Amino acid sequence: MAFCRSRVERALDHWLPASSTPPCTLHEAMRYAALAGGKYVRPLLVYATGQALGVKAEALDGPACAVELIHAYSLVHDDLPAMDDDDLRRGKPTCHKVYGEAMAILTGDALQSLAFHILAQDAAIGVPAERRLRMIDTLAIASSSQGMAGGQAIDLEAVGRELNLEELENMHLRKTGALIRASVTLAALASPGLAEETLRLLGGYARCIGLAFQIRDDVLDVEADTGTLGKLQGADMQRNKPTYPALLGLEGAKRKARELHDKALALLDPLGQAADPLRWIARYIVARPY
Repeated sequence: MAFCRSRVERALDHWLPASSTPPCTLHEAMRYAALAGGKYVRPLLVYATGQALGVKAEALDGPACAVELIHAYSLVHDDLPAMDDDDLRRGKPTCHKVYGEAMAILTGDALQSLAFHILAQDAAIGVPAERRLRMIDTLAIASSSQGMAGGQAIDLEAVGRELNLEELENMHLRKTGALIRASVTLAALASPGLAEETLRLLGGYARCIGLAFQIRDDVLDVEADTGTLGKLQGADMQRNKPTYPALLGLEGAKRKARELHDKALALLDPLGQAADPLRWIARYIVARPY
């Protein structure tokens, strides 16, 4: 994790405009949001998937930055008063609390567009134009109304309503899971000798850990404290949002996460020892403390 964190932070520092470059406040806010630390799970998945497939780390820096920038933009917008109205993110004041709502909206917009610029321009990715277009399309769909944005829309409309398990999974397969699947897929698409069956297995793995990640988030919202989480503890319960513990109970939610973890590991069997980093990530996701 330390290797991946330092690598993606160096790459983000390279691609993000300097704070001294006009418009200075916007660029400062972009760096504040994108270099705020965190778990960097999505870049970690990019590097681990690439390692499993023998892709050089240099070819993965661009995709790792792209998914992290989309994630950062989504958090900036998600924290706005019109959305979740959060004051804390990763233990620091949220972007709109520091720079104002209008600048935070522009920050999210600019981070999103930079992600696609990187995928289009980074020469180190080193794949044919057709494969590069497929990577851009993958991230676009994961971010779209059929992916993350659609999941967030469903989440907004679900406040105060009771969802069944199928509806809850559909929401989180989009809201959280789509970008996690894209992280794995982008790294796979950077592999010149990629087999479609391998891509299918990795997609199934990513689907499982994407749901497990959200379940763990829901559990931590109940069990962890604000200092550990870096954001307000119990916020989802206060907003009357549908969650896995509310639907399955706390122990039932933990059991569901373990089942998804086991299924994810089984899908990696054909990849052998090279996929050990992906197995570690699956274990980390269901046991992480924040």
